Amino acid sequence: MKIAFLGNFQVDFSTETHHCKTLEAMGHQVVRLQEAECPAAVVLDWALSSDLFVWVHTHGWQTPGELSMVDVLDNLKNNGIPTMTYHLDLWFGLERQKDLESDPFYKHIGHFFTVDRLMADWFNDNTEVKGHYLRAGVFDDECYVLEANQEPLNDVIFVGSKGYHPEWTWRPQLIDWLHQTYGGRFRHFGGDGERIVRGRELNQLYANTKVVVGDSLVLNFDYPDYWSDRVYETIGRGGFLLMPQIKGLETEFTGEELATFKFGDFDDLKKKIDFYLKNDLYRNVMRQRGFTQVKNNYTYTHRWQTIFKELGL
Repeated sequence: MKIAFLGNFQVDFSTETHHCKTLEAMGHQVVRLQEAECPAAVVLDWALSSDLFVWVHTHGWQTPGELSMVDVLDNLKNNGIPTMTYHLDLWFGLERQKDLESDPFYKHIGHFFTVDRLMADWFNDNTEVKGHYLRAGVFDDECYVLEANQEPLNDVIFVGSKGYHPEWTWRPQLIDWLHQTYGGRFRHFGGDGERIVRGRELNQLYANTKVVVGDSLVLNFDYPDYWSDRVYETIGRGGFLLMPQIKGLETEFTGEELATFKFGDFDDLKKKIDFYLKNDLYRNVMRQRGFTQVKNNYTYTHRWQTIFKELGL
């Protein structure tokens, strides 16, 4: 299959780059079109000669040229070329929610695959766009486990930015609490932590860590069926993850592959962290079970197989 893919390919670690590498490994031909640089008329030419057009529409980016992307999408629809996007983000309850009304992309793309079930329902109830609820995954090339190569191990880490969406005040509280509670036994990695860690170094960091504390933007602690892609990336790259209890998460992971704590409850979080720090056997068995679950079911290859099935391709 030939796929025209419009997105950000300026860095090797972008989600779009990972998707394209996955599609090529599956045997498809992918034409990479750089958003904000490739004129819309060129996008249309490539897409018309393809079997599928994928556009990961990054917030705020515009595709240059006199031809509008709405015209591109409508032209492709009239010529029977399916158009789609696959997003890992949350819109509802955030500043970006206004984009759903102001940006015509959200009314003209053919299929919107989203990790937020309520957003998929919104598309199906309010637009002609076909919404699909499809959870996140891990890039196959990064889904492997390394052996620990340092002693002593890190006790507790958090991977991700502290300065997150202003609507989500729990994240800064969580990181401050981890610093205050565990002192030098806790390390924070991310844009505003010690440093950004990617690639093989991140797999090694997870191998060298006992407990990775996770977080996801869950409004009021009760927003259902949405969680961060870091769940799959952490577990699928060999980390032991302690994640908040989120409605729907149990459909992907049972208590045998993923440890959870009560959202917003620091007492429960400390009890769980201390338990898994002391119990190597429990921790390591769950780490292996979680990795096997992700490797066998939740890689990008698995997700694209689902996409093609739902698109009838």
